[in-house]
Amino acid sequence: MKVHQIELSLTPALYPFRGIREHHTTLAVDILRATTSICAAFQAGAEVVVPLDSLGDLERYRSLGFIRAAERGGKKVEGTEWGNSPTEYMASDLHGKRLAYSTTNGTVSILKGSDAERTLVGAFANISALTQRLVDQPQDLVILCSGWKNDFSIEDTLFAGALCQRLIDSGIYSTNHDAVFMAISLWRQCEGNPYEYSLRYASHVQRLIGFGAESDIEFAFRPDTCPLVPQLLDGRLVVTT
Repeated sequence: MKVHQIELSLTPALYPFRGIREHHTTLAVDILRATTSICAAFQAGAEVVVPLDSLGDLERYRSLGFIRAAERGGKKVEGTEWGNSPTEYMASDLHGKRLAYSTTNGTVSILKGSDAERTLVGAFANISALTQRLVDQPQDLVILCSGWKNDFSIEDTLFAGALCQRLIDSGIYSTNHDAVFMAISLWRQCEGNPYEYSLRYASHVQRLIGFGAESDIEFAFRPDTCPLVPQLLDGRLVVTT
């Protein structure tokens, strides 16, 4: 049985320096809140989500019948129909809807990871479904944390540690990457409670609390609320099996 390797890019700025480059999966992660919100939108019935790095592209997609969803600096962009709140998506009926989606960090990471053979989206919201997919369809893996404006974030790293521990425990994955060992160590330090740990230490948690997003924060650390796996295909995120 082939054992596949895992690497971890703690910020998008580090992604170009990864060692794994061929025949690999890149997993984009932005726990607070883009990848959590994408999972929630699909769980609420969305048909497709198009990740965009420029707000200027939103209008073109609106003319094609897409709903505009955008966030900058943690706040909904004025004039768009949706922001970046997973709890709002989960409380809505999005069946058949198509979203054009742009955020400060998360969509940047998704697009940066589009050079991989397979590009997936991960969060605590889909961690078990994602783990099963990666075990059933194994491939060398680069986890790309979005962080905050190319800086490190605790919440993304905690997720990476939790996922890496599961994958290594499967026996199908291994690592010799320092960032992976560090993320696993951080995950163990939080003793299985990433919500409480992040409330105490994560700067983006405090930023979002200032915006009144406490329900989003709690939701983002709750596992398996959205048991599906979004994948980037031809520039569009869809749910695949």
